[in-house]
Amino acid sequence: MSGPAAGTASAATTTDVVCLGESMVTFLPSQPGRLADVPSFGRGIGGAESNVACALAAAGHRAAWVGRVGADGFGEHLVETIAGYGVDTSAVRRDPDRPTGIYFRTATDRGTDTHEVAYYRAGSAASAMSPANVPYEELFAGRILHLSGITAALSADCLALLRELTAARPGRPLVSFDVNHRPHLWRGGDADASVLLELARRSDLVFVGEDEAEEAWGIVGAEAIRAALPEPSVVVVKRGSAGATVFASGLRPGPRSSIAGGAENAPGARSTEGGGAENAPDADPREGGGAENAPGARSTGGGGAECAVGGAESGPDTVTHVPALRVDVVAAVGAGDAFAAGFLSATLRGLTVRDRARHGHLMAAAVLTVPGDLTEPPARDHADRLAALDDDAWGRLRLGPGWTAADRAPEEVRTP
Repeated sequence: MSGPAAGTASAATTTDVVCLGESMVTFLPSQPGRLADVPSFGRGIGGAESNVACALAAAGHRAAWVGRVGADGFGEHLVETIAGYGVDTSAVRRDPDRPTGIYFRTATDRGTDTHEVAYYRAGSAASAMSPANVPYEELFAGRILHLSGITAALSADCLALLRELTAARPGRPLVSFDVNHRPHLWRGGDADASVLLELARRSDLVFVGEDEAEEAWGIVGAEAIRAALPEPSVVVVKRGSAGATVFASGLRPGPRSSIAGGAENAPGARSTEGGGAENAPDADPREGGGAENAPGARSTGGGGAECAVGGAESGPDTVTHVPALRVDVVAAVGAGDAFAAGFLSATLRGLTVRDRARHGHLMAAAVLTVPGDLTEPPARDHADRLAALDDDAWGRLRLGPGWTAADRAPEEVRTP
């Protein structure tokens, strides 16, 4: 049963980004140590897609989160908390038969051997999402539909749903896909590698970590990753402390998603009239961003090497490398979701590829300097000033706890 909608706010007439996926209640340790030794936990929320929605809403965009929660107190907490960030939760469904997922984690970095996570999500409400019970009109109503590989790992029905949402059809909004390889969620074998590659190749904008591409696909290096993903218009390779490399074709994609905001073309949707000029977006999120990103052009800055490479279907790329920031890390969780939110925010605003990646780094830095997965992002004019720094100043920038509250950009620039 799909159940009633959990949210109370009505859907916005024009949504910037719709995010679909599982959100869970997370229990954060009161002190470092093994889970077996932690005496108490504080309650929070966690979920890659809802994290992106919350960050985008906090940054001033119209964001919606679509998912399923149990008809329980944890589900109520999730919906209320996410809505509290300004996210439209009206399309969230309550499942009367399945619980809301929860998990416990240690305070250590996810990338270390001492990090522990205990998930209680098998059979959760979100794992029951399928092509038969999601609100397609809401999913296809935004300029961007953001998905992740985590959802594909939850169940066979969830995988079928992602295949449906990434299928080629006129009117599909731009599909943003974060690979988010989580080996422990998959049900054995090497299905995760082939499925994630398939879904990424069916998307328009892909976020993938250099480390997870090597782990999942055995592919080493940003150029090799792009060669394995020739179809997306934009591929963002996250390289940890080395920064990010963005491959942008500068061309609109083909039949995968030819028109933004095509709810009327969603499976099972009724035919509706198209939006008027008043609903036209400020920028087409499919574009590589500015004349400097046209096929065959070189990127205008980015603090790293740029070169033209051949895309298999859409012509030469521009390749822009943007160094990471120096950050005094409080907790290394949530940075990938925050980076995606910053990049999507700048994409919606039509900024250059360099500045899209810089805004991704800045949003990630905001999360890295707080204990949890979510935080208040820097004010837009503040982030814009930092993103506009020249390459030398960007390289000297170092951000620590509380930096988002600073009034002037130069106050954050200091040499270690």
